[in-house]
Parts: sequence; structure tokens; C-alpha cells
Amino acid sequence: MHEGIAGTGVVGVLHCGDGLSYGLRADMDALPIQETTGLSYQSVHDGVMHACGHDGHTAMLLGAARHLAQNPPPRGVLHFIFQPAEEGEAGAQAMIDDGLLERFPMRAIFGLHNHPGLAARQFATREGALLAAFDSFHIEVRGKGCHAAFPEQGVDPIVAAANIVLALQNLASREVEATKPLALGVTKFHAGDAINAYPSTALIEGCLRYFDTAVGAHIAARIPEIAAAVAAAGRATANCIYKSLYPPLVNHAAETAIAISAAKEAAGVDNVLAQTNPAMGSEDFAYFLRALPGNYMLIGAGNGPATPPCELHSPHYDFNDDILVLGARYWAALARRLLETPS
Repeated sequence: MHEGIAGTGVVGVLHCGDGLSYGLRADMDALPIQETTGLSYQSVHDGVMHACGHDGHTAMLLGAARHLAQNPPPRGVLHFIFQPAEEGEAGAQAMIDDGLLERFPMRAIFGLHNHPGLAARQFATREGALLAAFDSFHIEVRGKGCHAAFPEQGVDPIVAAANIVLALQNLASREVEATKPLALGVTKFHAGDAINAYPSTALIEGCLRYFDTAVGAHIAARIPEIAAAVAAAGRATANCIYKSLYPPLVNHAAETAIAISAAKEAAGVDNVLAQTNPAMGSEDFAYFLRALPGNYMLIGAGNGPATPPCELHSPHYDFNDDILVLGARYWAALARRLLETPS
């Protein structure tokens, strides 16, 4: 067992003899959300909960690791990778930067994530782009604060910021080909604290998702331009901080075929969607797939026991424990197919 990779990352290694090496990855971080499930096992830490099922992912991979250690394949090496900081902090890249791939050389890498929108015994994946890139922007609009009774004495940053929000909506519909998906949203807007005064600043934050990196590059250039021009029209100024967080997650053909065959072994042929539609969600496993061949698989979680249904990143999310054994079975089937197949 190797600890402390990228801070709190852990890698377990199973040596089964001479042969190729492969990586199996589970994420293990939580989210800054106040849990409202009321369950006996809900988070004991205020404002922190496993709202995406990463604890379940860890349990499935640990179960498979135990089974494979007790029933090892005839050859090869397995690296069980427990990754921190997937939720917006790019823990995958941090592990790579900390020498993961040099310390634990591997031919390919595989990931698995629960999906509440998919029936509980189903798996889904696809060759090529499965999940979108993830970028963020932060725009500070500066004006001049003044008494609300005398707006001519100041520069209103709220109106300027509101116009920026409206202008950004034209990017997807007027500057990107209709065949290239783009989800751009302003998700935070804050300005002022008093009802009888105009503030000096307004803050806008948001994110965007896309598959085509040329689309991302175009939007990254245009958002600061639009913010500055629209703010200037209202006698304000705008400063934009744009961050490219996660690249698109693109599955590799040969590894996806192996992952699909393992899923069919675990759940049955009729329970595997081999050409599922791409989704606009994002995942930092994309960094691993830029560095190595591999596949990212979705395991259906159904609605689980939660009421309302257990959407990811919601305060009432409850991981469906009924899929734990199936997930571990998939990992074990995948490991055997990788290590028992001649290179």
C-alpha cells in the first residue's frame, strides 16, 4: 500500500506475476453540501457529504481488490488507485504531477461511476467522447457606488453586470455551430447589501461545458471581450478570470471494447449500453485518458432508496448500496480479462 500521493491519494498494488500492468481507479472525495437525508449513517460533518457516491466507488474497488487478492489472475500487475479531489480540484492531474505514472507504470487505466439516471443493473459507456470539458469564469464589474436617490452621481455595476449576463447567452446560439454542443450558464450573481444604495461592484460567476476544444478556445477569448465591452457601454469596467478546469473525457476504442465485454459478463448482455449518448457532465478522469489508453464506465444506480430520487450533487443523495456487489463483480471481471488476455 502506497499513501500520500497528491496529498491523500492511495495506491494498492497486486503482483500476479510477469505480464502487463493496468490501473483501476476509484475517487474518494466528498462535496461541500449540507446533507438532508436524515439517515442514521448520514455525514457527521456539517456542510460536507458524499453527494456523488464516491464512497460507494471506493467500496466497490476495495471489494474487487480483496477478491482478486484471494483469487489472483495468473499473470500481470494491478494498481488499485484511490484518487482524492475529483470534485473540481483535478486530483487526477495532481496524482499524475506527483509521479503516479512513473512510480506505477501501466498499460491502460479504467474508471467507474454510479449513474442514478440509469437502471440499477445496467452499465453504459461509449467509444470516443463520453463527458464534456469543464471551464469556469469569474467576472468582477466595477462601477461607482452612490445613494439610490441620486443614480447620476454613480456608475451602476448591477445594470452593467445584468447586460453582460444577457450578452453571454448569445454565444451558444450565435457564435458556435449548432452541431457542436455548448452549455454556458451564469450560476452566481452577487451585488450590494443595502436597498437604498448602489454598490461599487457586482460579481458574476459561471461555467461552461463542451466537447470540441476549438469551441472552448473561442469562448475563452470571447467572454472577457464581451464583459469589457458591455461594461464600458455602461461606464463600468470588467475584469474576467477564466479557468480551463477539465478536458473532455474521451474513451479509447480497444479498452472500451474490453470494458464492455467485462460489463456484459457481470450484468448480462442485455444490460449493457455500448453506445450511450454523450453527457455534458465532466470528470477529471479525463486527465488519465489524455495520458493513457483506457475507459470510463457508468453503472446504473436507479433511484435507490432516496425520496426524492437520488440525483448526484443533491443534499438528499443516498448511494444505492444494492449495486455494490455488481460494481465489484465488474471490476473483477475486467481485471481478469485484462490479465488473462495475451498482450
